[in-house]
Amino acid sequence: MTRPTNREQKGSLSPAEKIGFTAFLLAVLLLFFDPWLATLPLFLFLILCLAAPFFPQVGFFLPIISRSVTGSKGVALTFDDGPSPSSTPIVLELLARYQLKATFFVVGEKAARHPDLIADILAQGHTIGNHSWQHDNLLMLRSRKRLQQDIHQTQEVLKQSGIQSLAFRPPAGISNSRLRQVLLDEDLVTVTFSCRIFDQGNKKITNLAQRVLQKLKARDILLLHDIAPKKEAMATYWKNELNTLFSSLRKGSYDVQPLERLIGQPVMIYQKNKGL
Repeated sequence: MTRPTNREQKGSLSPAEKIGFTAFLLAVLLLFFDPWLATLPLFLFLILCLAAPFFPQVGFFLPIISRSVTGSKGVALTFDDGPSPSSTPIVLELLARYQLKATFFVVGEKAARHPDLIADILAQGHTIGNHSWQHDNLLMLRSRKRLQQDIHQTQEVLKQSGIQSLAFRPPAGISNSRLRQVLLDEDLVTVTFSCRIFDQGNKKITNLAQRVLQKLKARDILLLHDIAPKKEAMATYWKNELNTLFSSLRKGSYDVQPLERLIGQPVMIYQKNKGL
C-alpha cells in the first residue's frame, strides 16, 4: 500500500491543527483554575510551531516523506541544488559507471539556464524533483503568494522539458503552515531526507564517502549535492570521494533503489519530447 498523497489528505487535519485545537481546549479548561496556568499549553504549542519547520523529518504542518514508507529496506540517492555544467556531468558519469539511479531536486532558475543538463539527467533514466526557483533559504518566511509563485515557476520550467514534477524538496528541508495548500494546488508531495552529512553544499567534503557510509542505514533517503567545489583541487577530491562512495554502495550490503520505489509513488511524470 502506498502512502496517501497531499491531495488525498486534503480533508484531514494536520498534526499542527490537532495539537493546536487540543492546546486551546486545555487552555479553556485550565482557565477555570488558574489564568496563568492556562497560558502554558498555548505557549508550548507556540514553541512547537517555531521549532517544527527546522526538522526536515517532522510532518507537523503537512505530510512529509523522509525515508522508505513501503517497507523496502533499500536506500535512495538524491542530489540537490543543480543542475550545473561543472558538477552534473560528473555525477551522471559516476552514476552510469556504477549503474545507480538517483533523483535530482533541481533549482528552477538553473534548470532554465541548462535544459541540456535536464535532458541528460532524463536520458540516463534518473528522476527530477522541484527544489524551488532560486533556493531562497528564507523562502518559508515569504507570503503564500510568493511561495506559490516560486514553486509554480519551477514547475513551468520543468514542463518545457516534458516533466511534471510530483515531488518538492524545500530549501534546507524547512517547511511551514502555508506550504501544505500550495503543494495541494501544484499536486506535489514533500520529500525530504533521513540521512545527510552537513556538507554545506559541498563546502565540507573531507572524508565524504566515509562519513556517509558510517551514517547510512536501510530505508534512508540520502541527501547529497550537485555542486562542484570552487577550487579545482577540491573538485577533483569531491569526484574521487563520490567514486569511492558509489563503488562502496555497489559492492556493499546497500540496495540502492530509485526514490519512487522507497516512497511508493512516482517522483515525476515524463512525456518525452513534449515542449521541445
